[in-house]
Amino acid sequence: MNKKEQFNEIYDKHYNKVFRLCKGYFCGDIALASDAAQEVFIKVWEHLDTFRNESSISTWIYRITVNTCLLYLRKSSAKKEIRTDIMPKVASEVYSDEKEEQLQQMYQCIQKLEETNKMIILMILDGIEYPEISDVIGITEETLRVRIHRIKKSLTQCVQNENI
Repeated sequence: MNKKEQFNEIYDKHYNKVFRLCKGYFCGDIALASDAAQEVFIKVWEHLDTFRNESSISTWIYRITVNTCLLYLRKSSAKKEIRTDIMPKVASEVYSDEKEEQLQQMYQCIQKLEETNKMIILMILDGIEYPEISDVIGITEETLRVRIHRIKKSLTQCVQNENI
């Protein structure tokens, strides 16, 4: 499989997950999430040849995604722009007004979490398995389970307080 075919396969398999993770970092802002997701795949393309298979490809991509989102948050003015003839697929999600309001509230509570906890809960919401999250974060699964319990408790309190 050549690099382009490998990249296309990776893109098709991981774009939606990367987009949702980015969306979580940017409080549901679809435009910023799309920009960051594009940036992630530019990095994947640029460094695909140097990927050493020391972790799974999805772990590597999630690490790039988290680092890219954090960089975006720190330096929102620094952006790469690449012209292309092919428009990438943009994930679109349509929810009812009530559901959208609940999601915004949840994103706001997630934004209040410490960076590592934010990364953990966004990956949990995306259905990523615990062993993979442990690899990305660099903690044991046991420690991860404890943190997840605390994060969920914190989010529950946040959402309940926001509703008062």
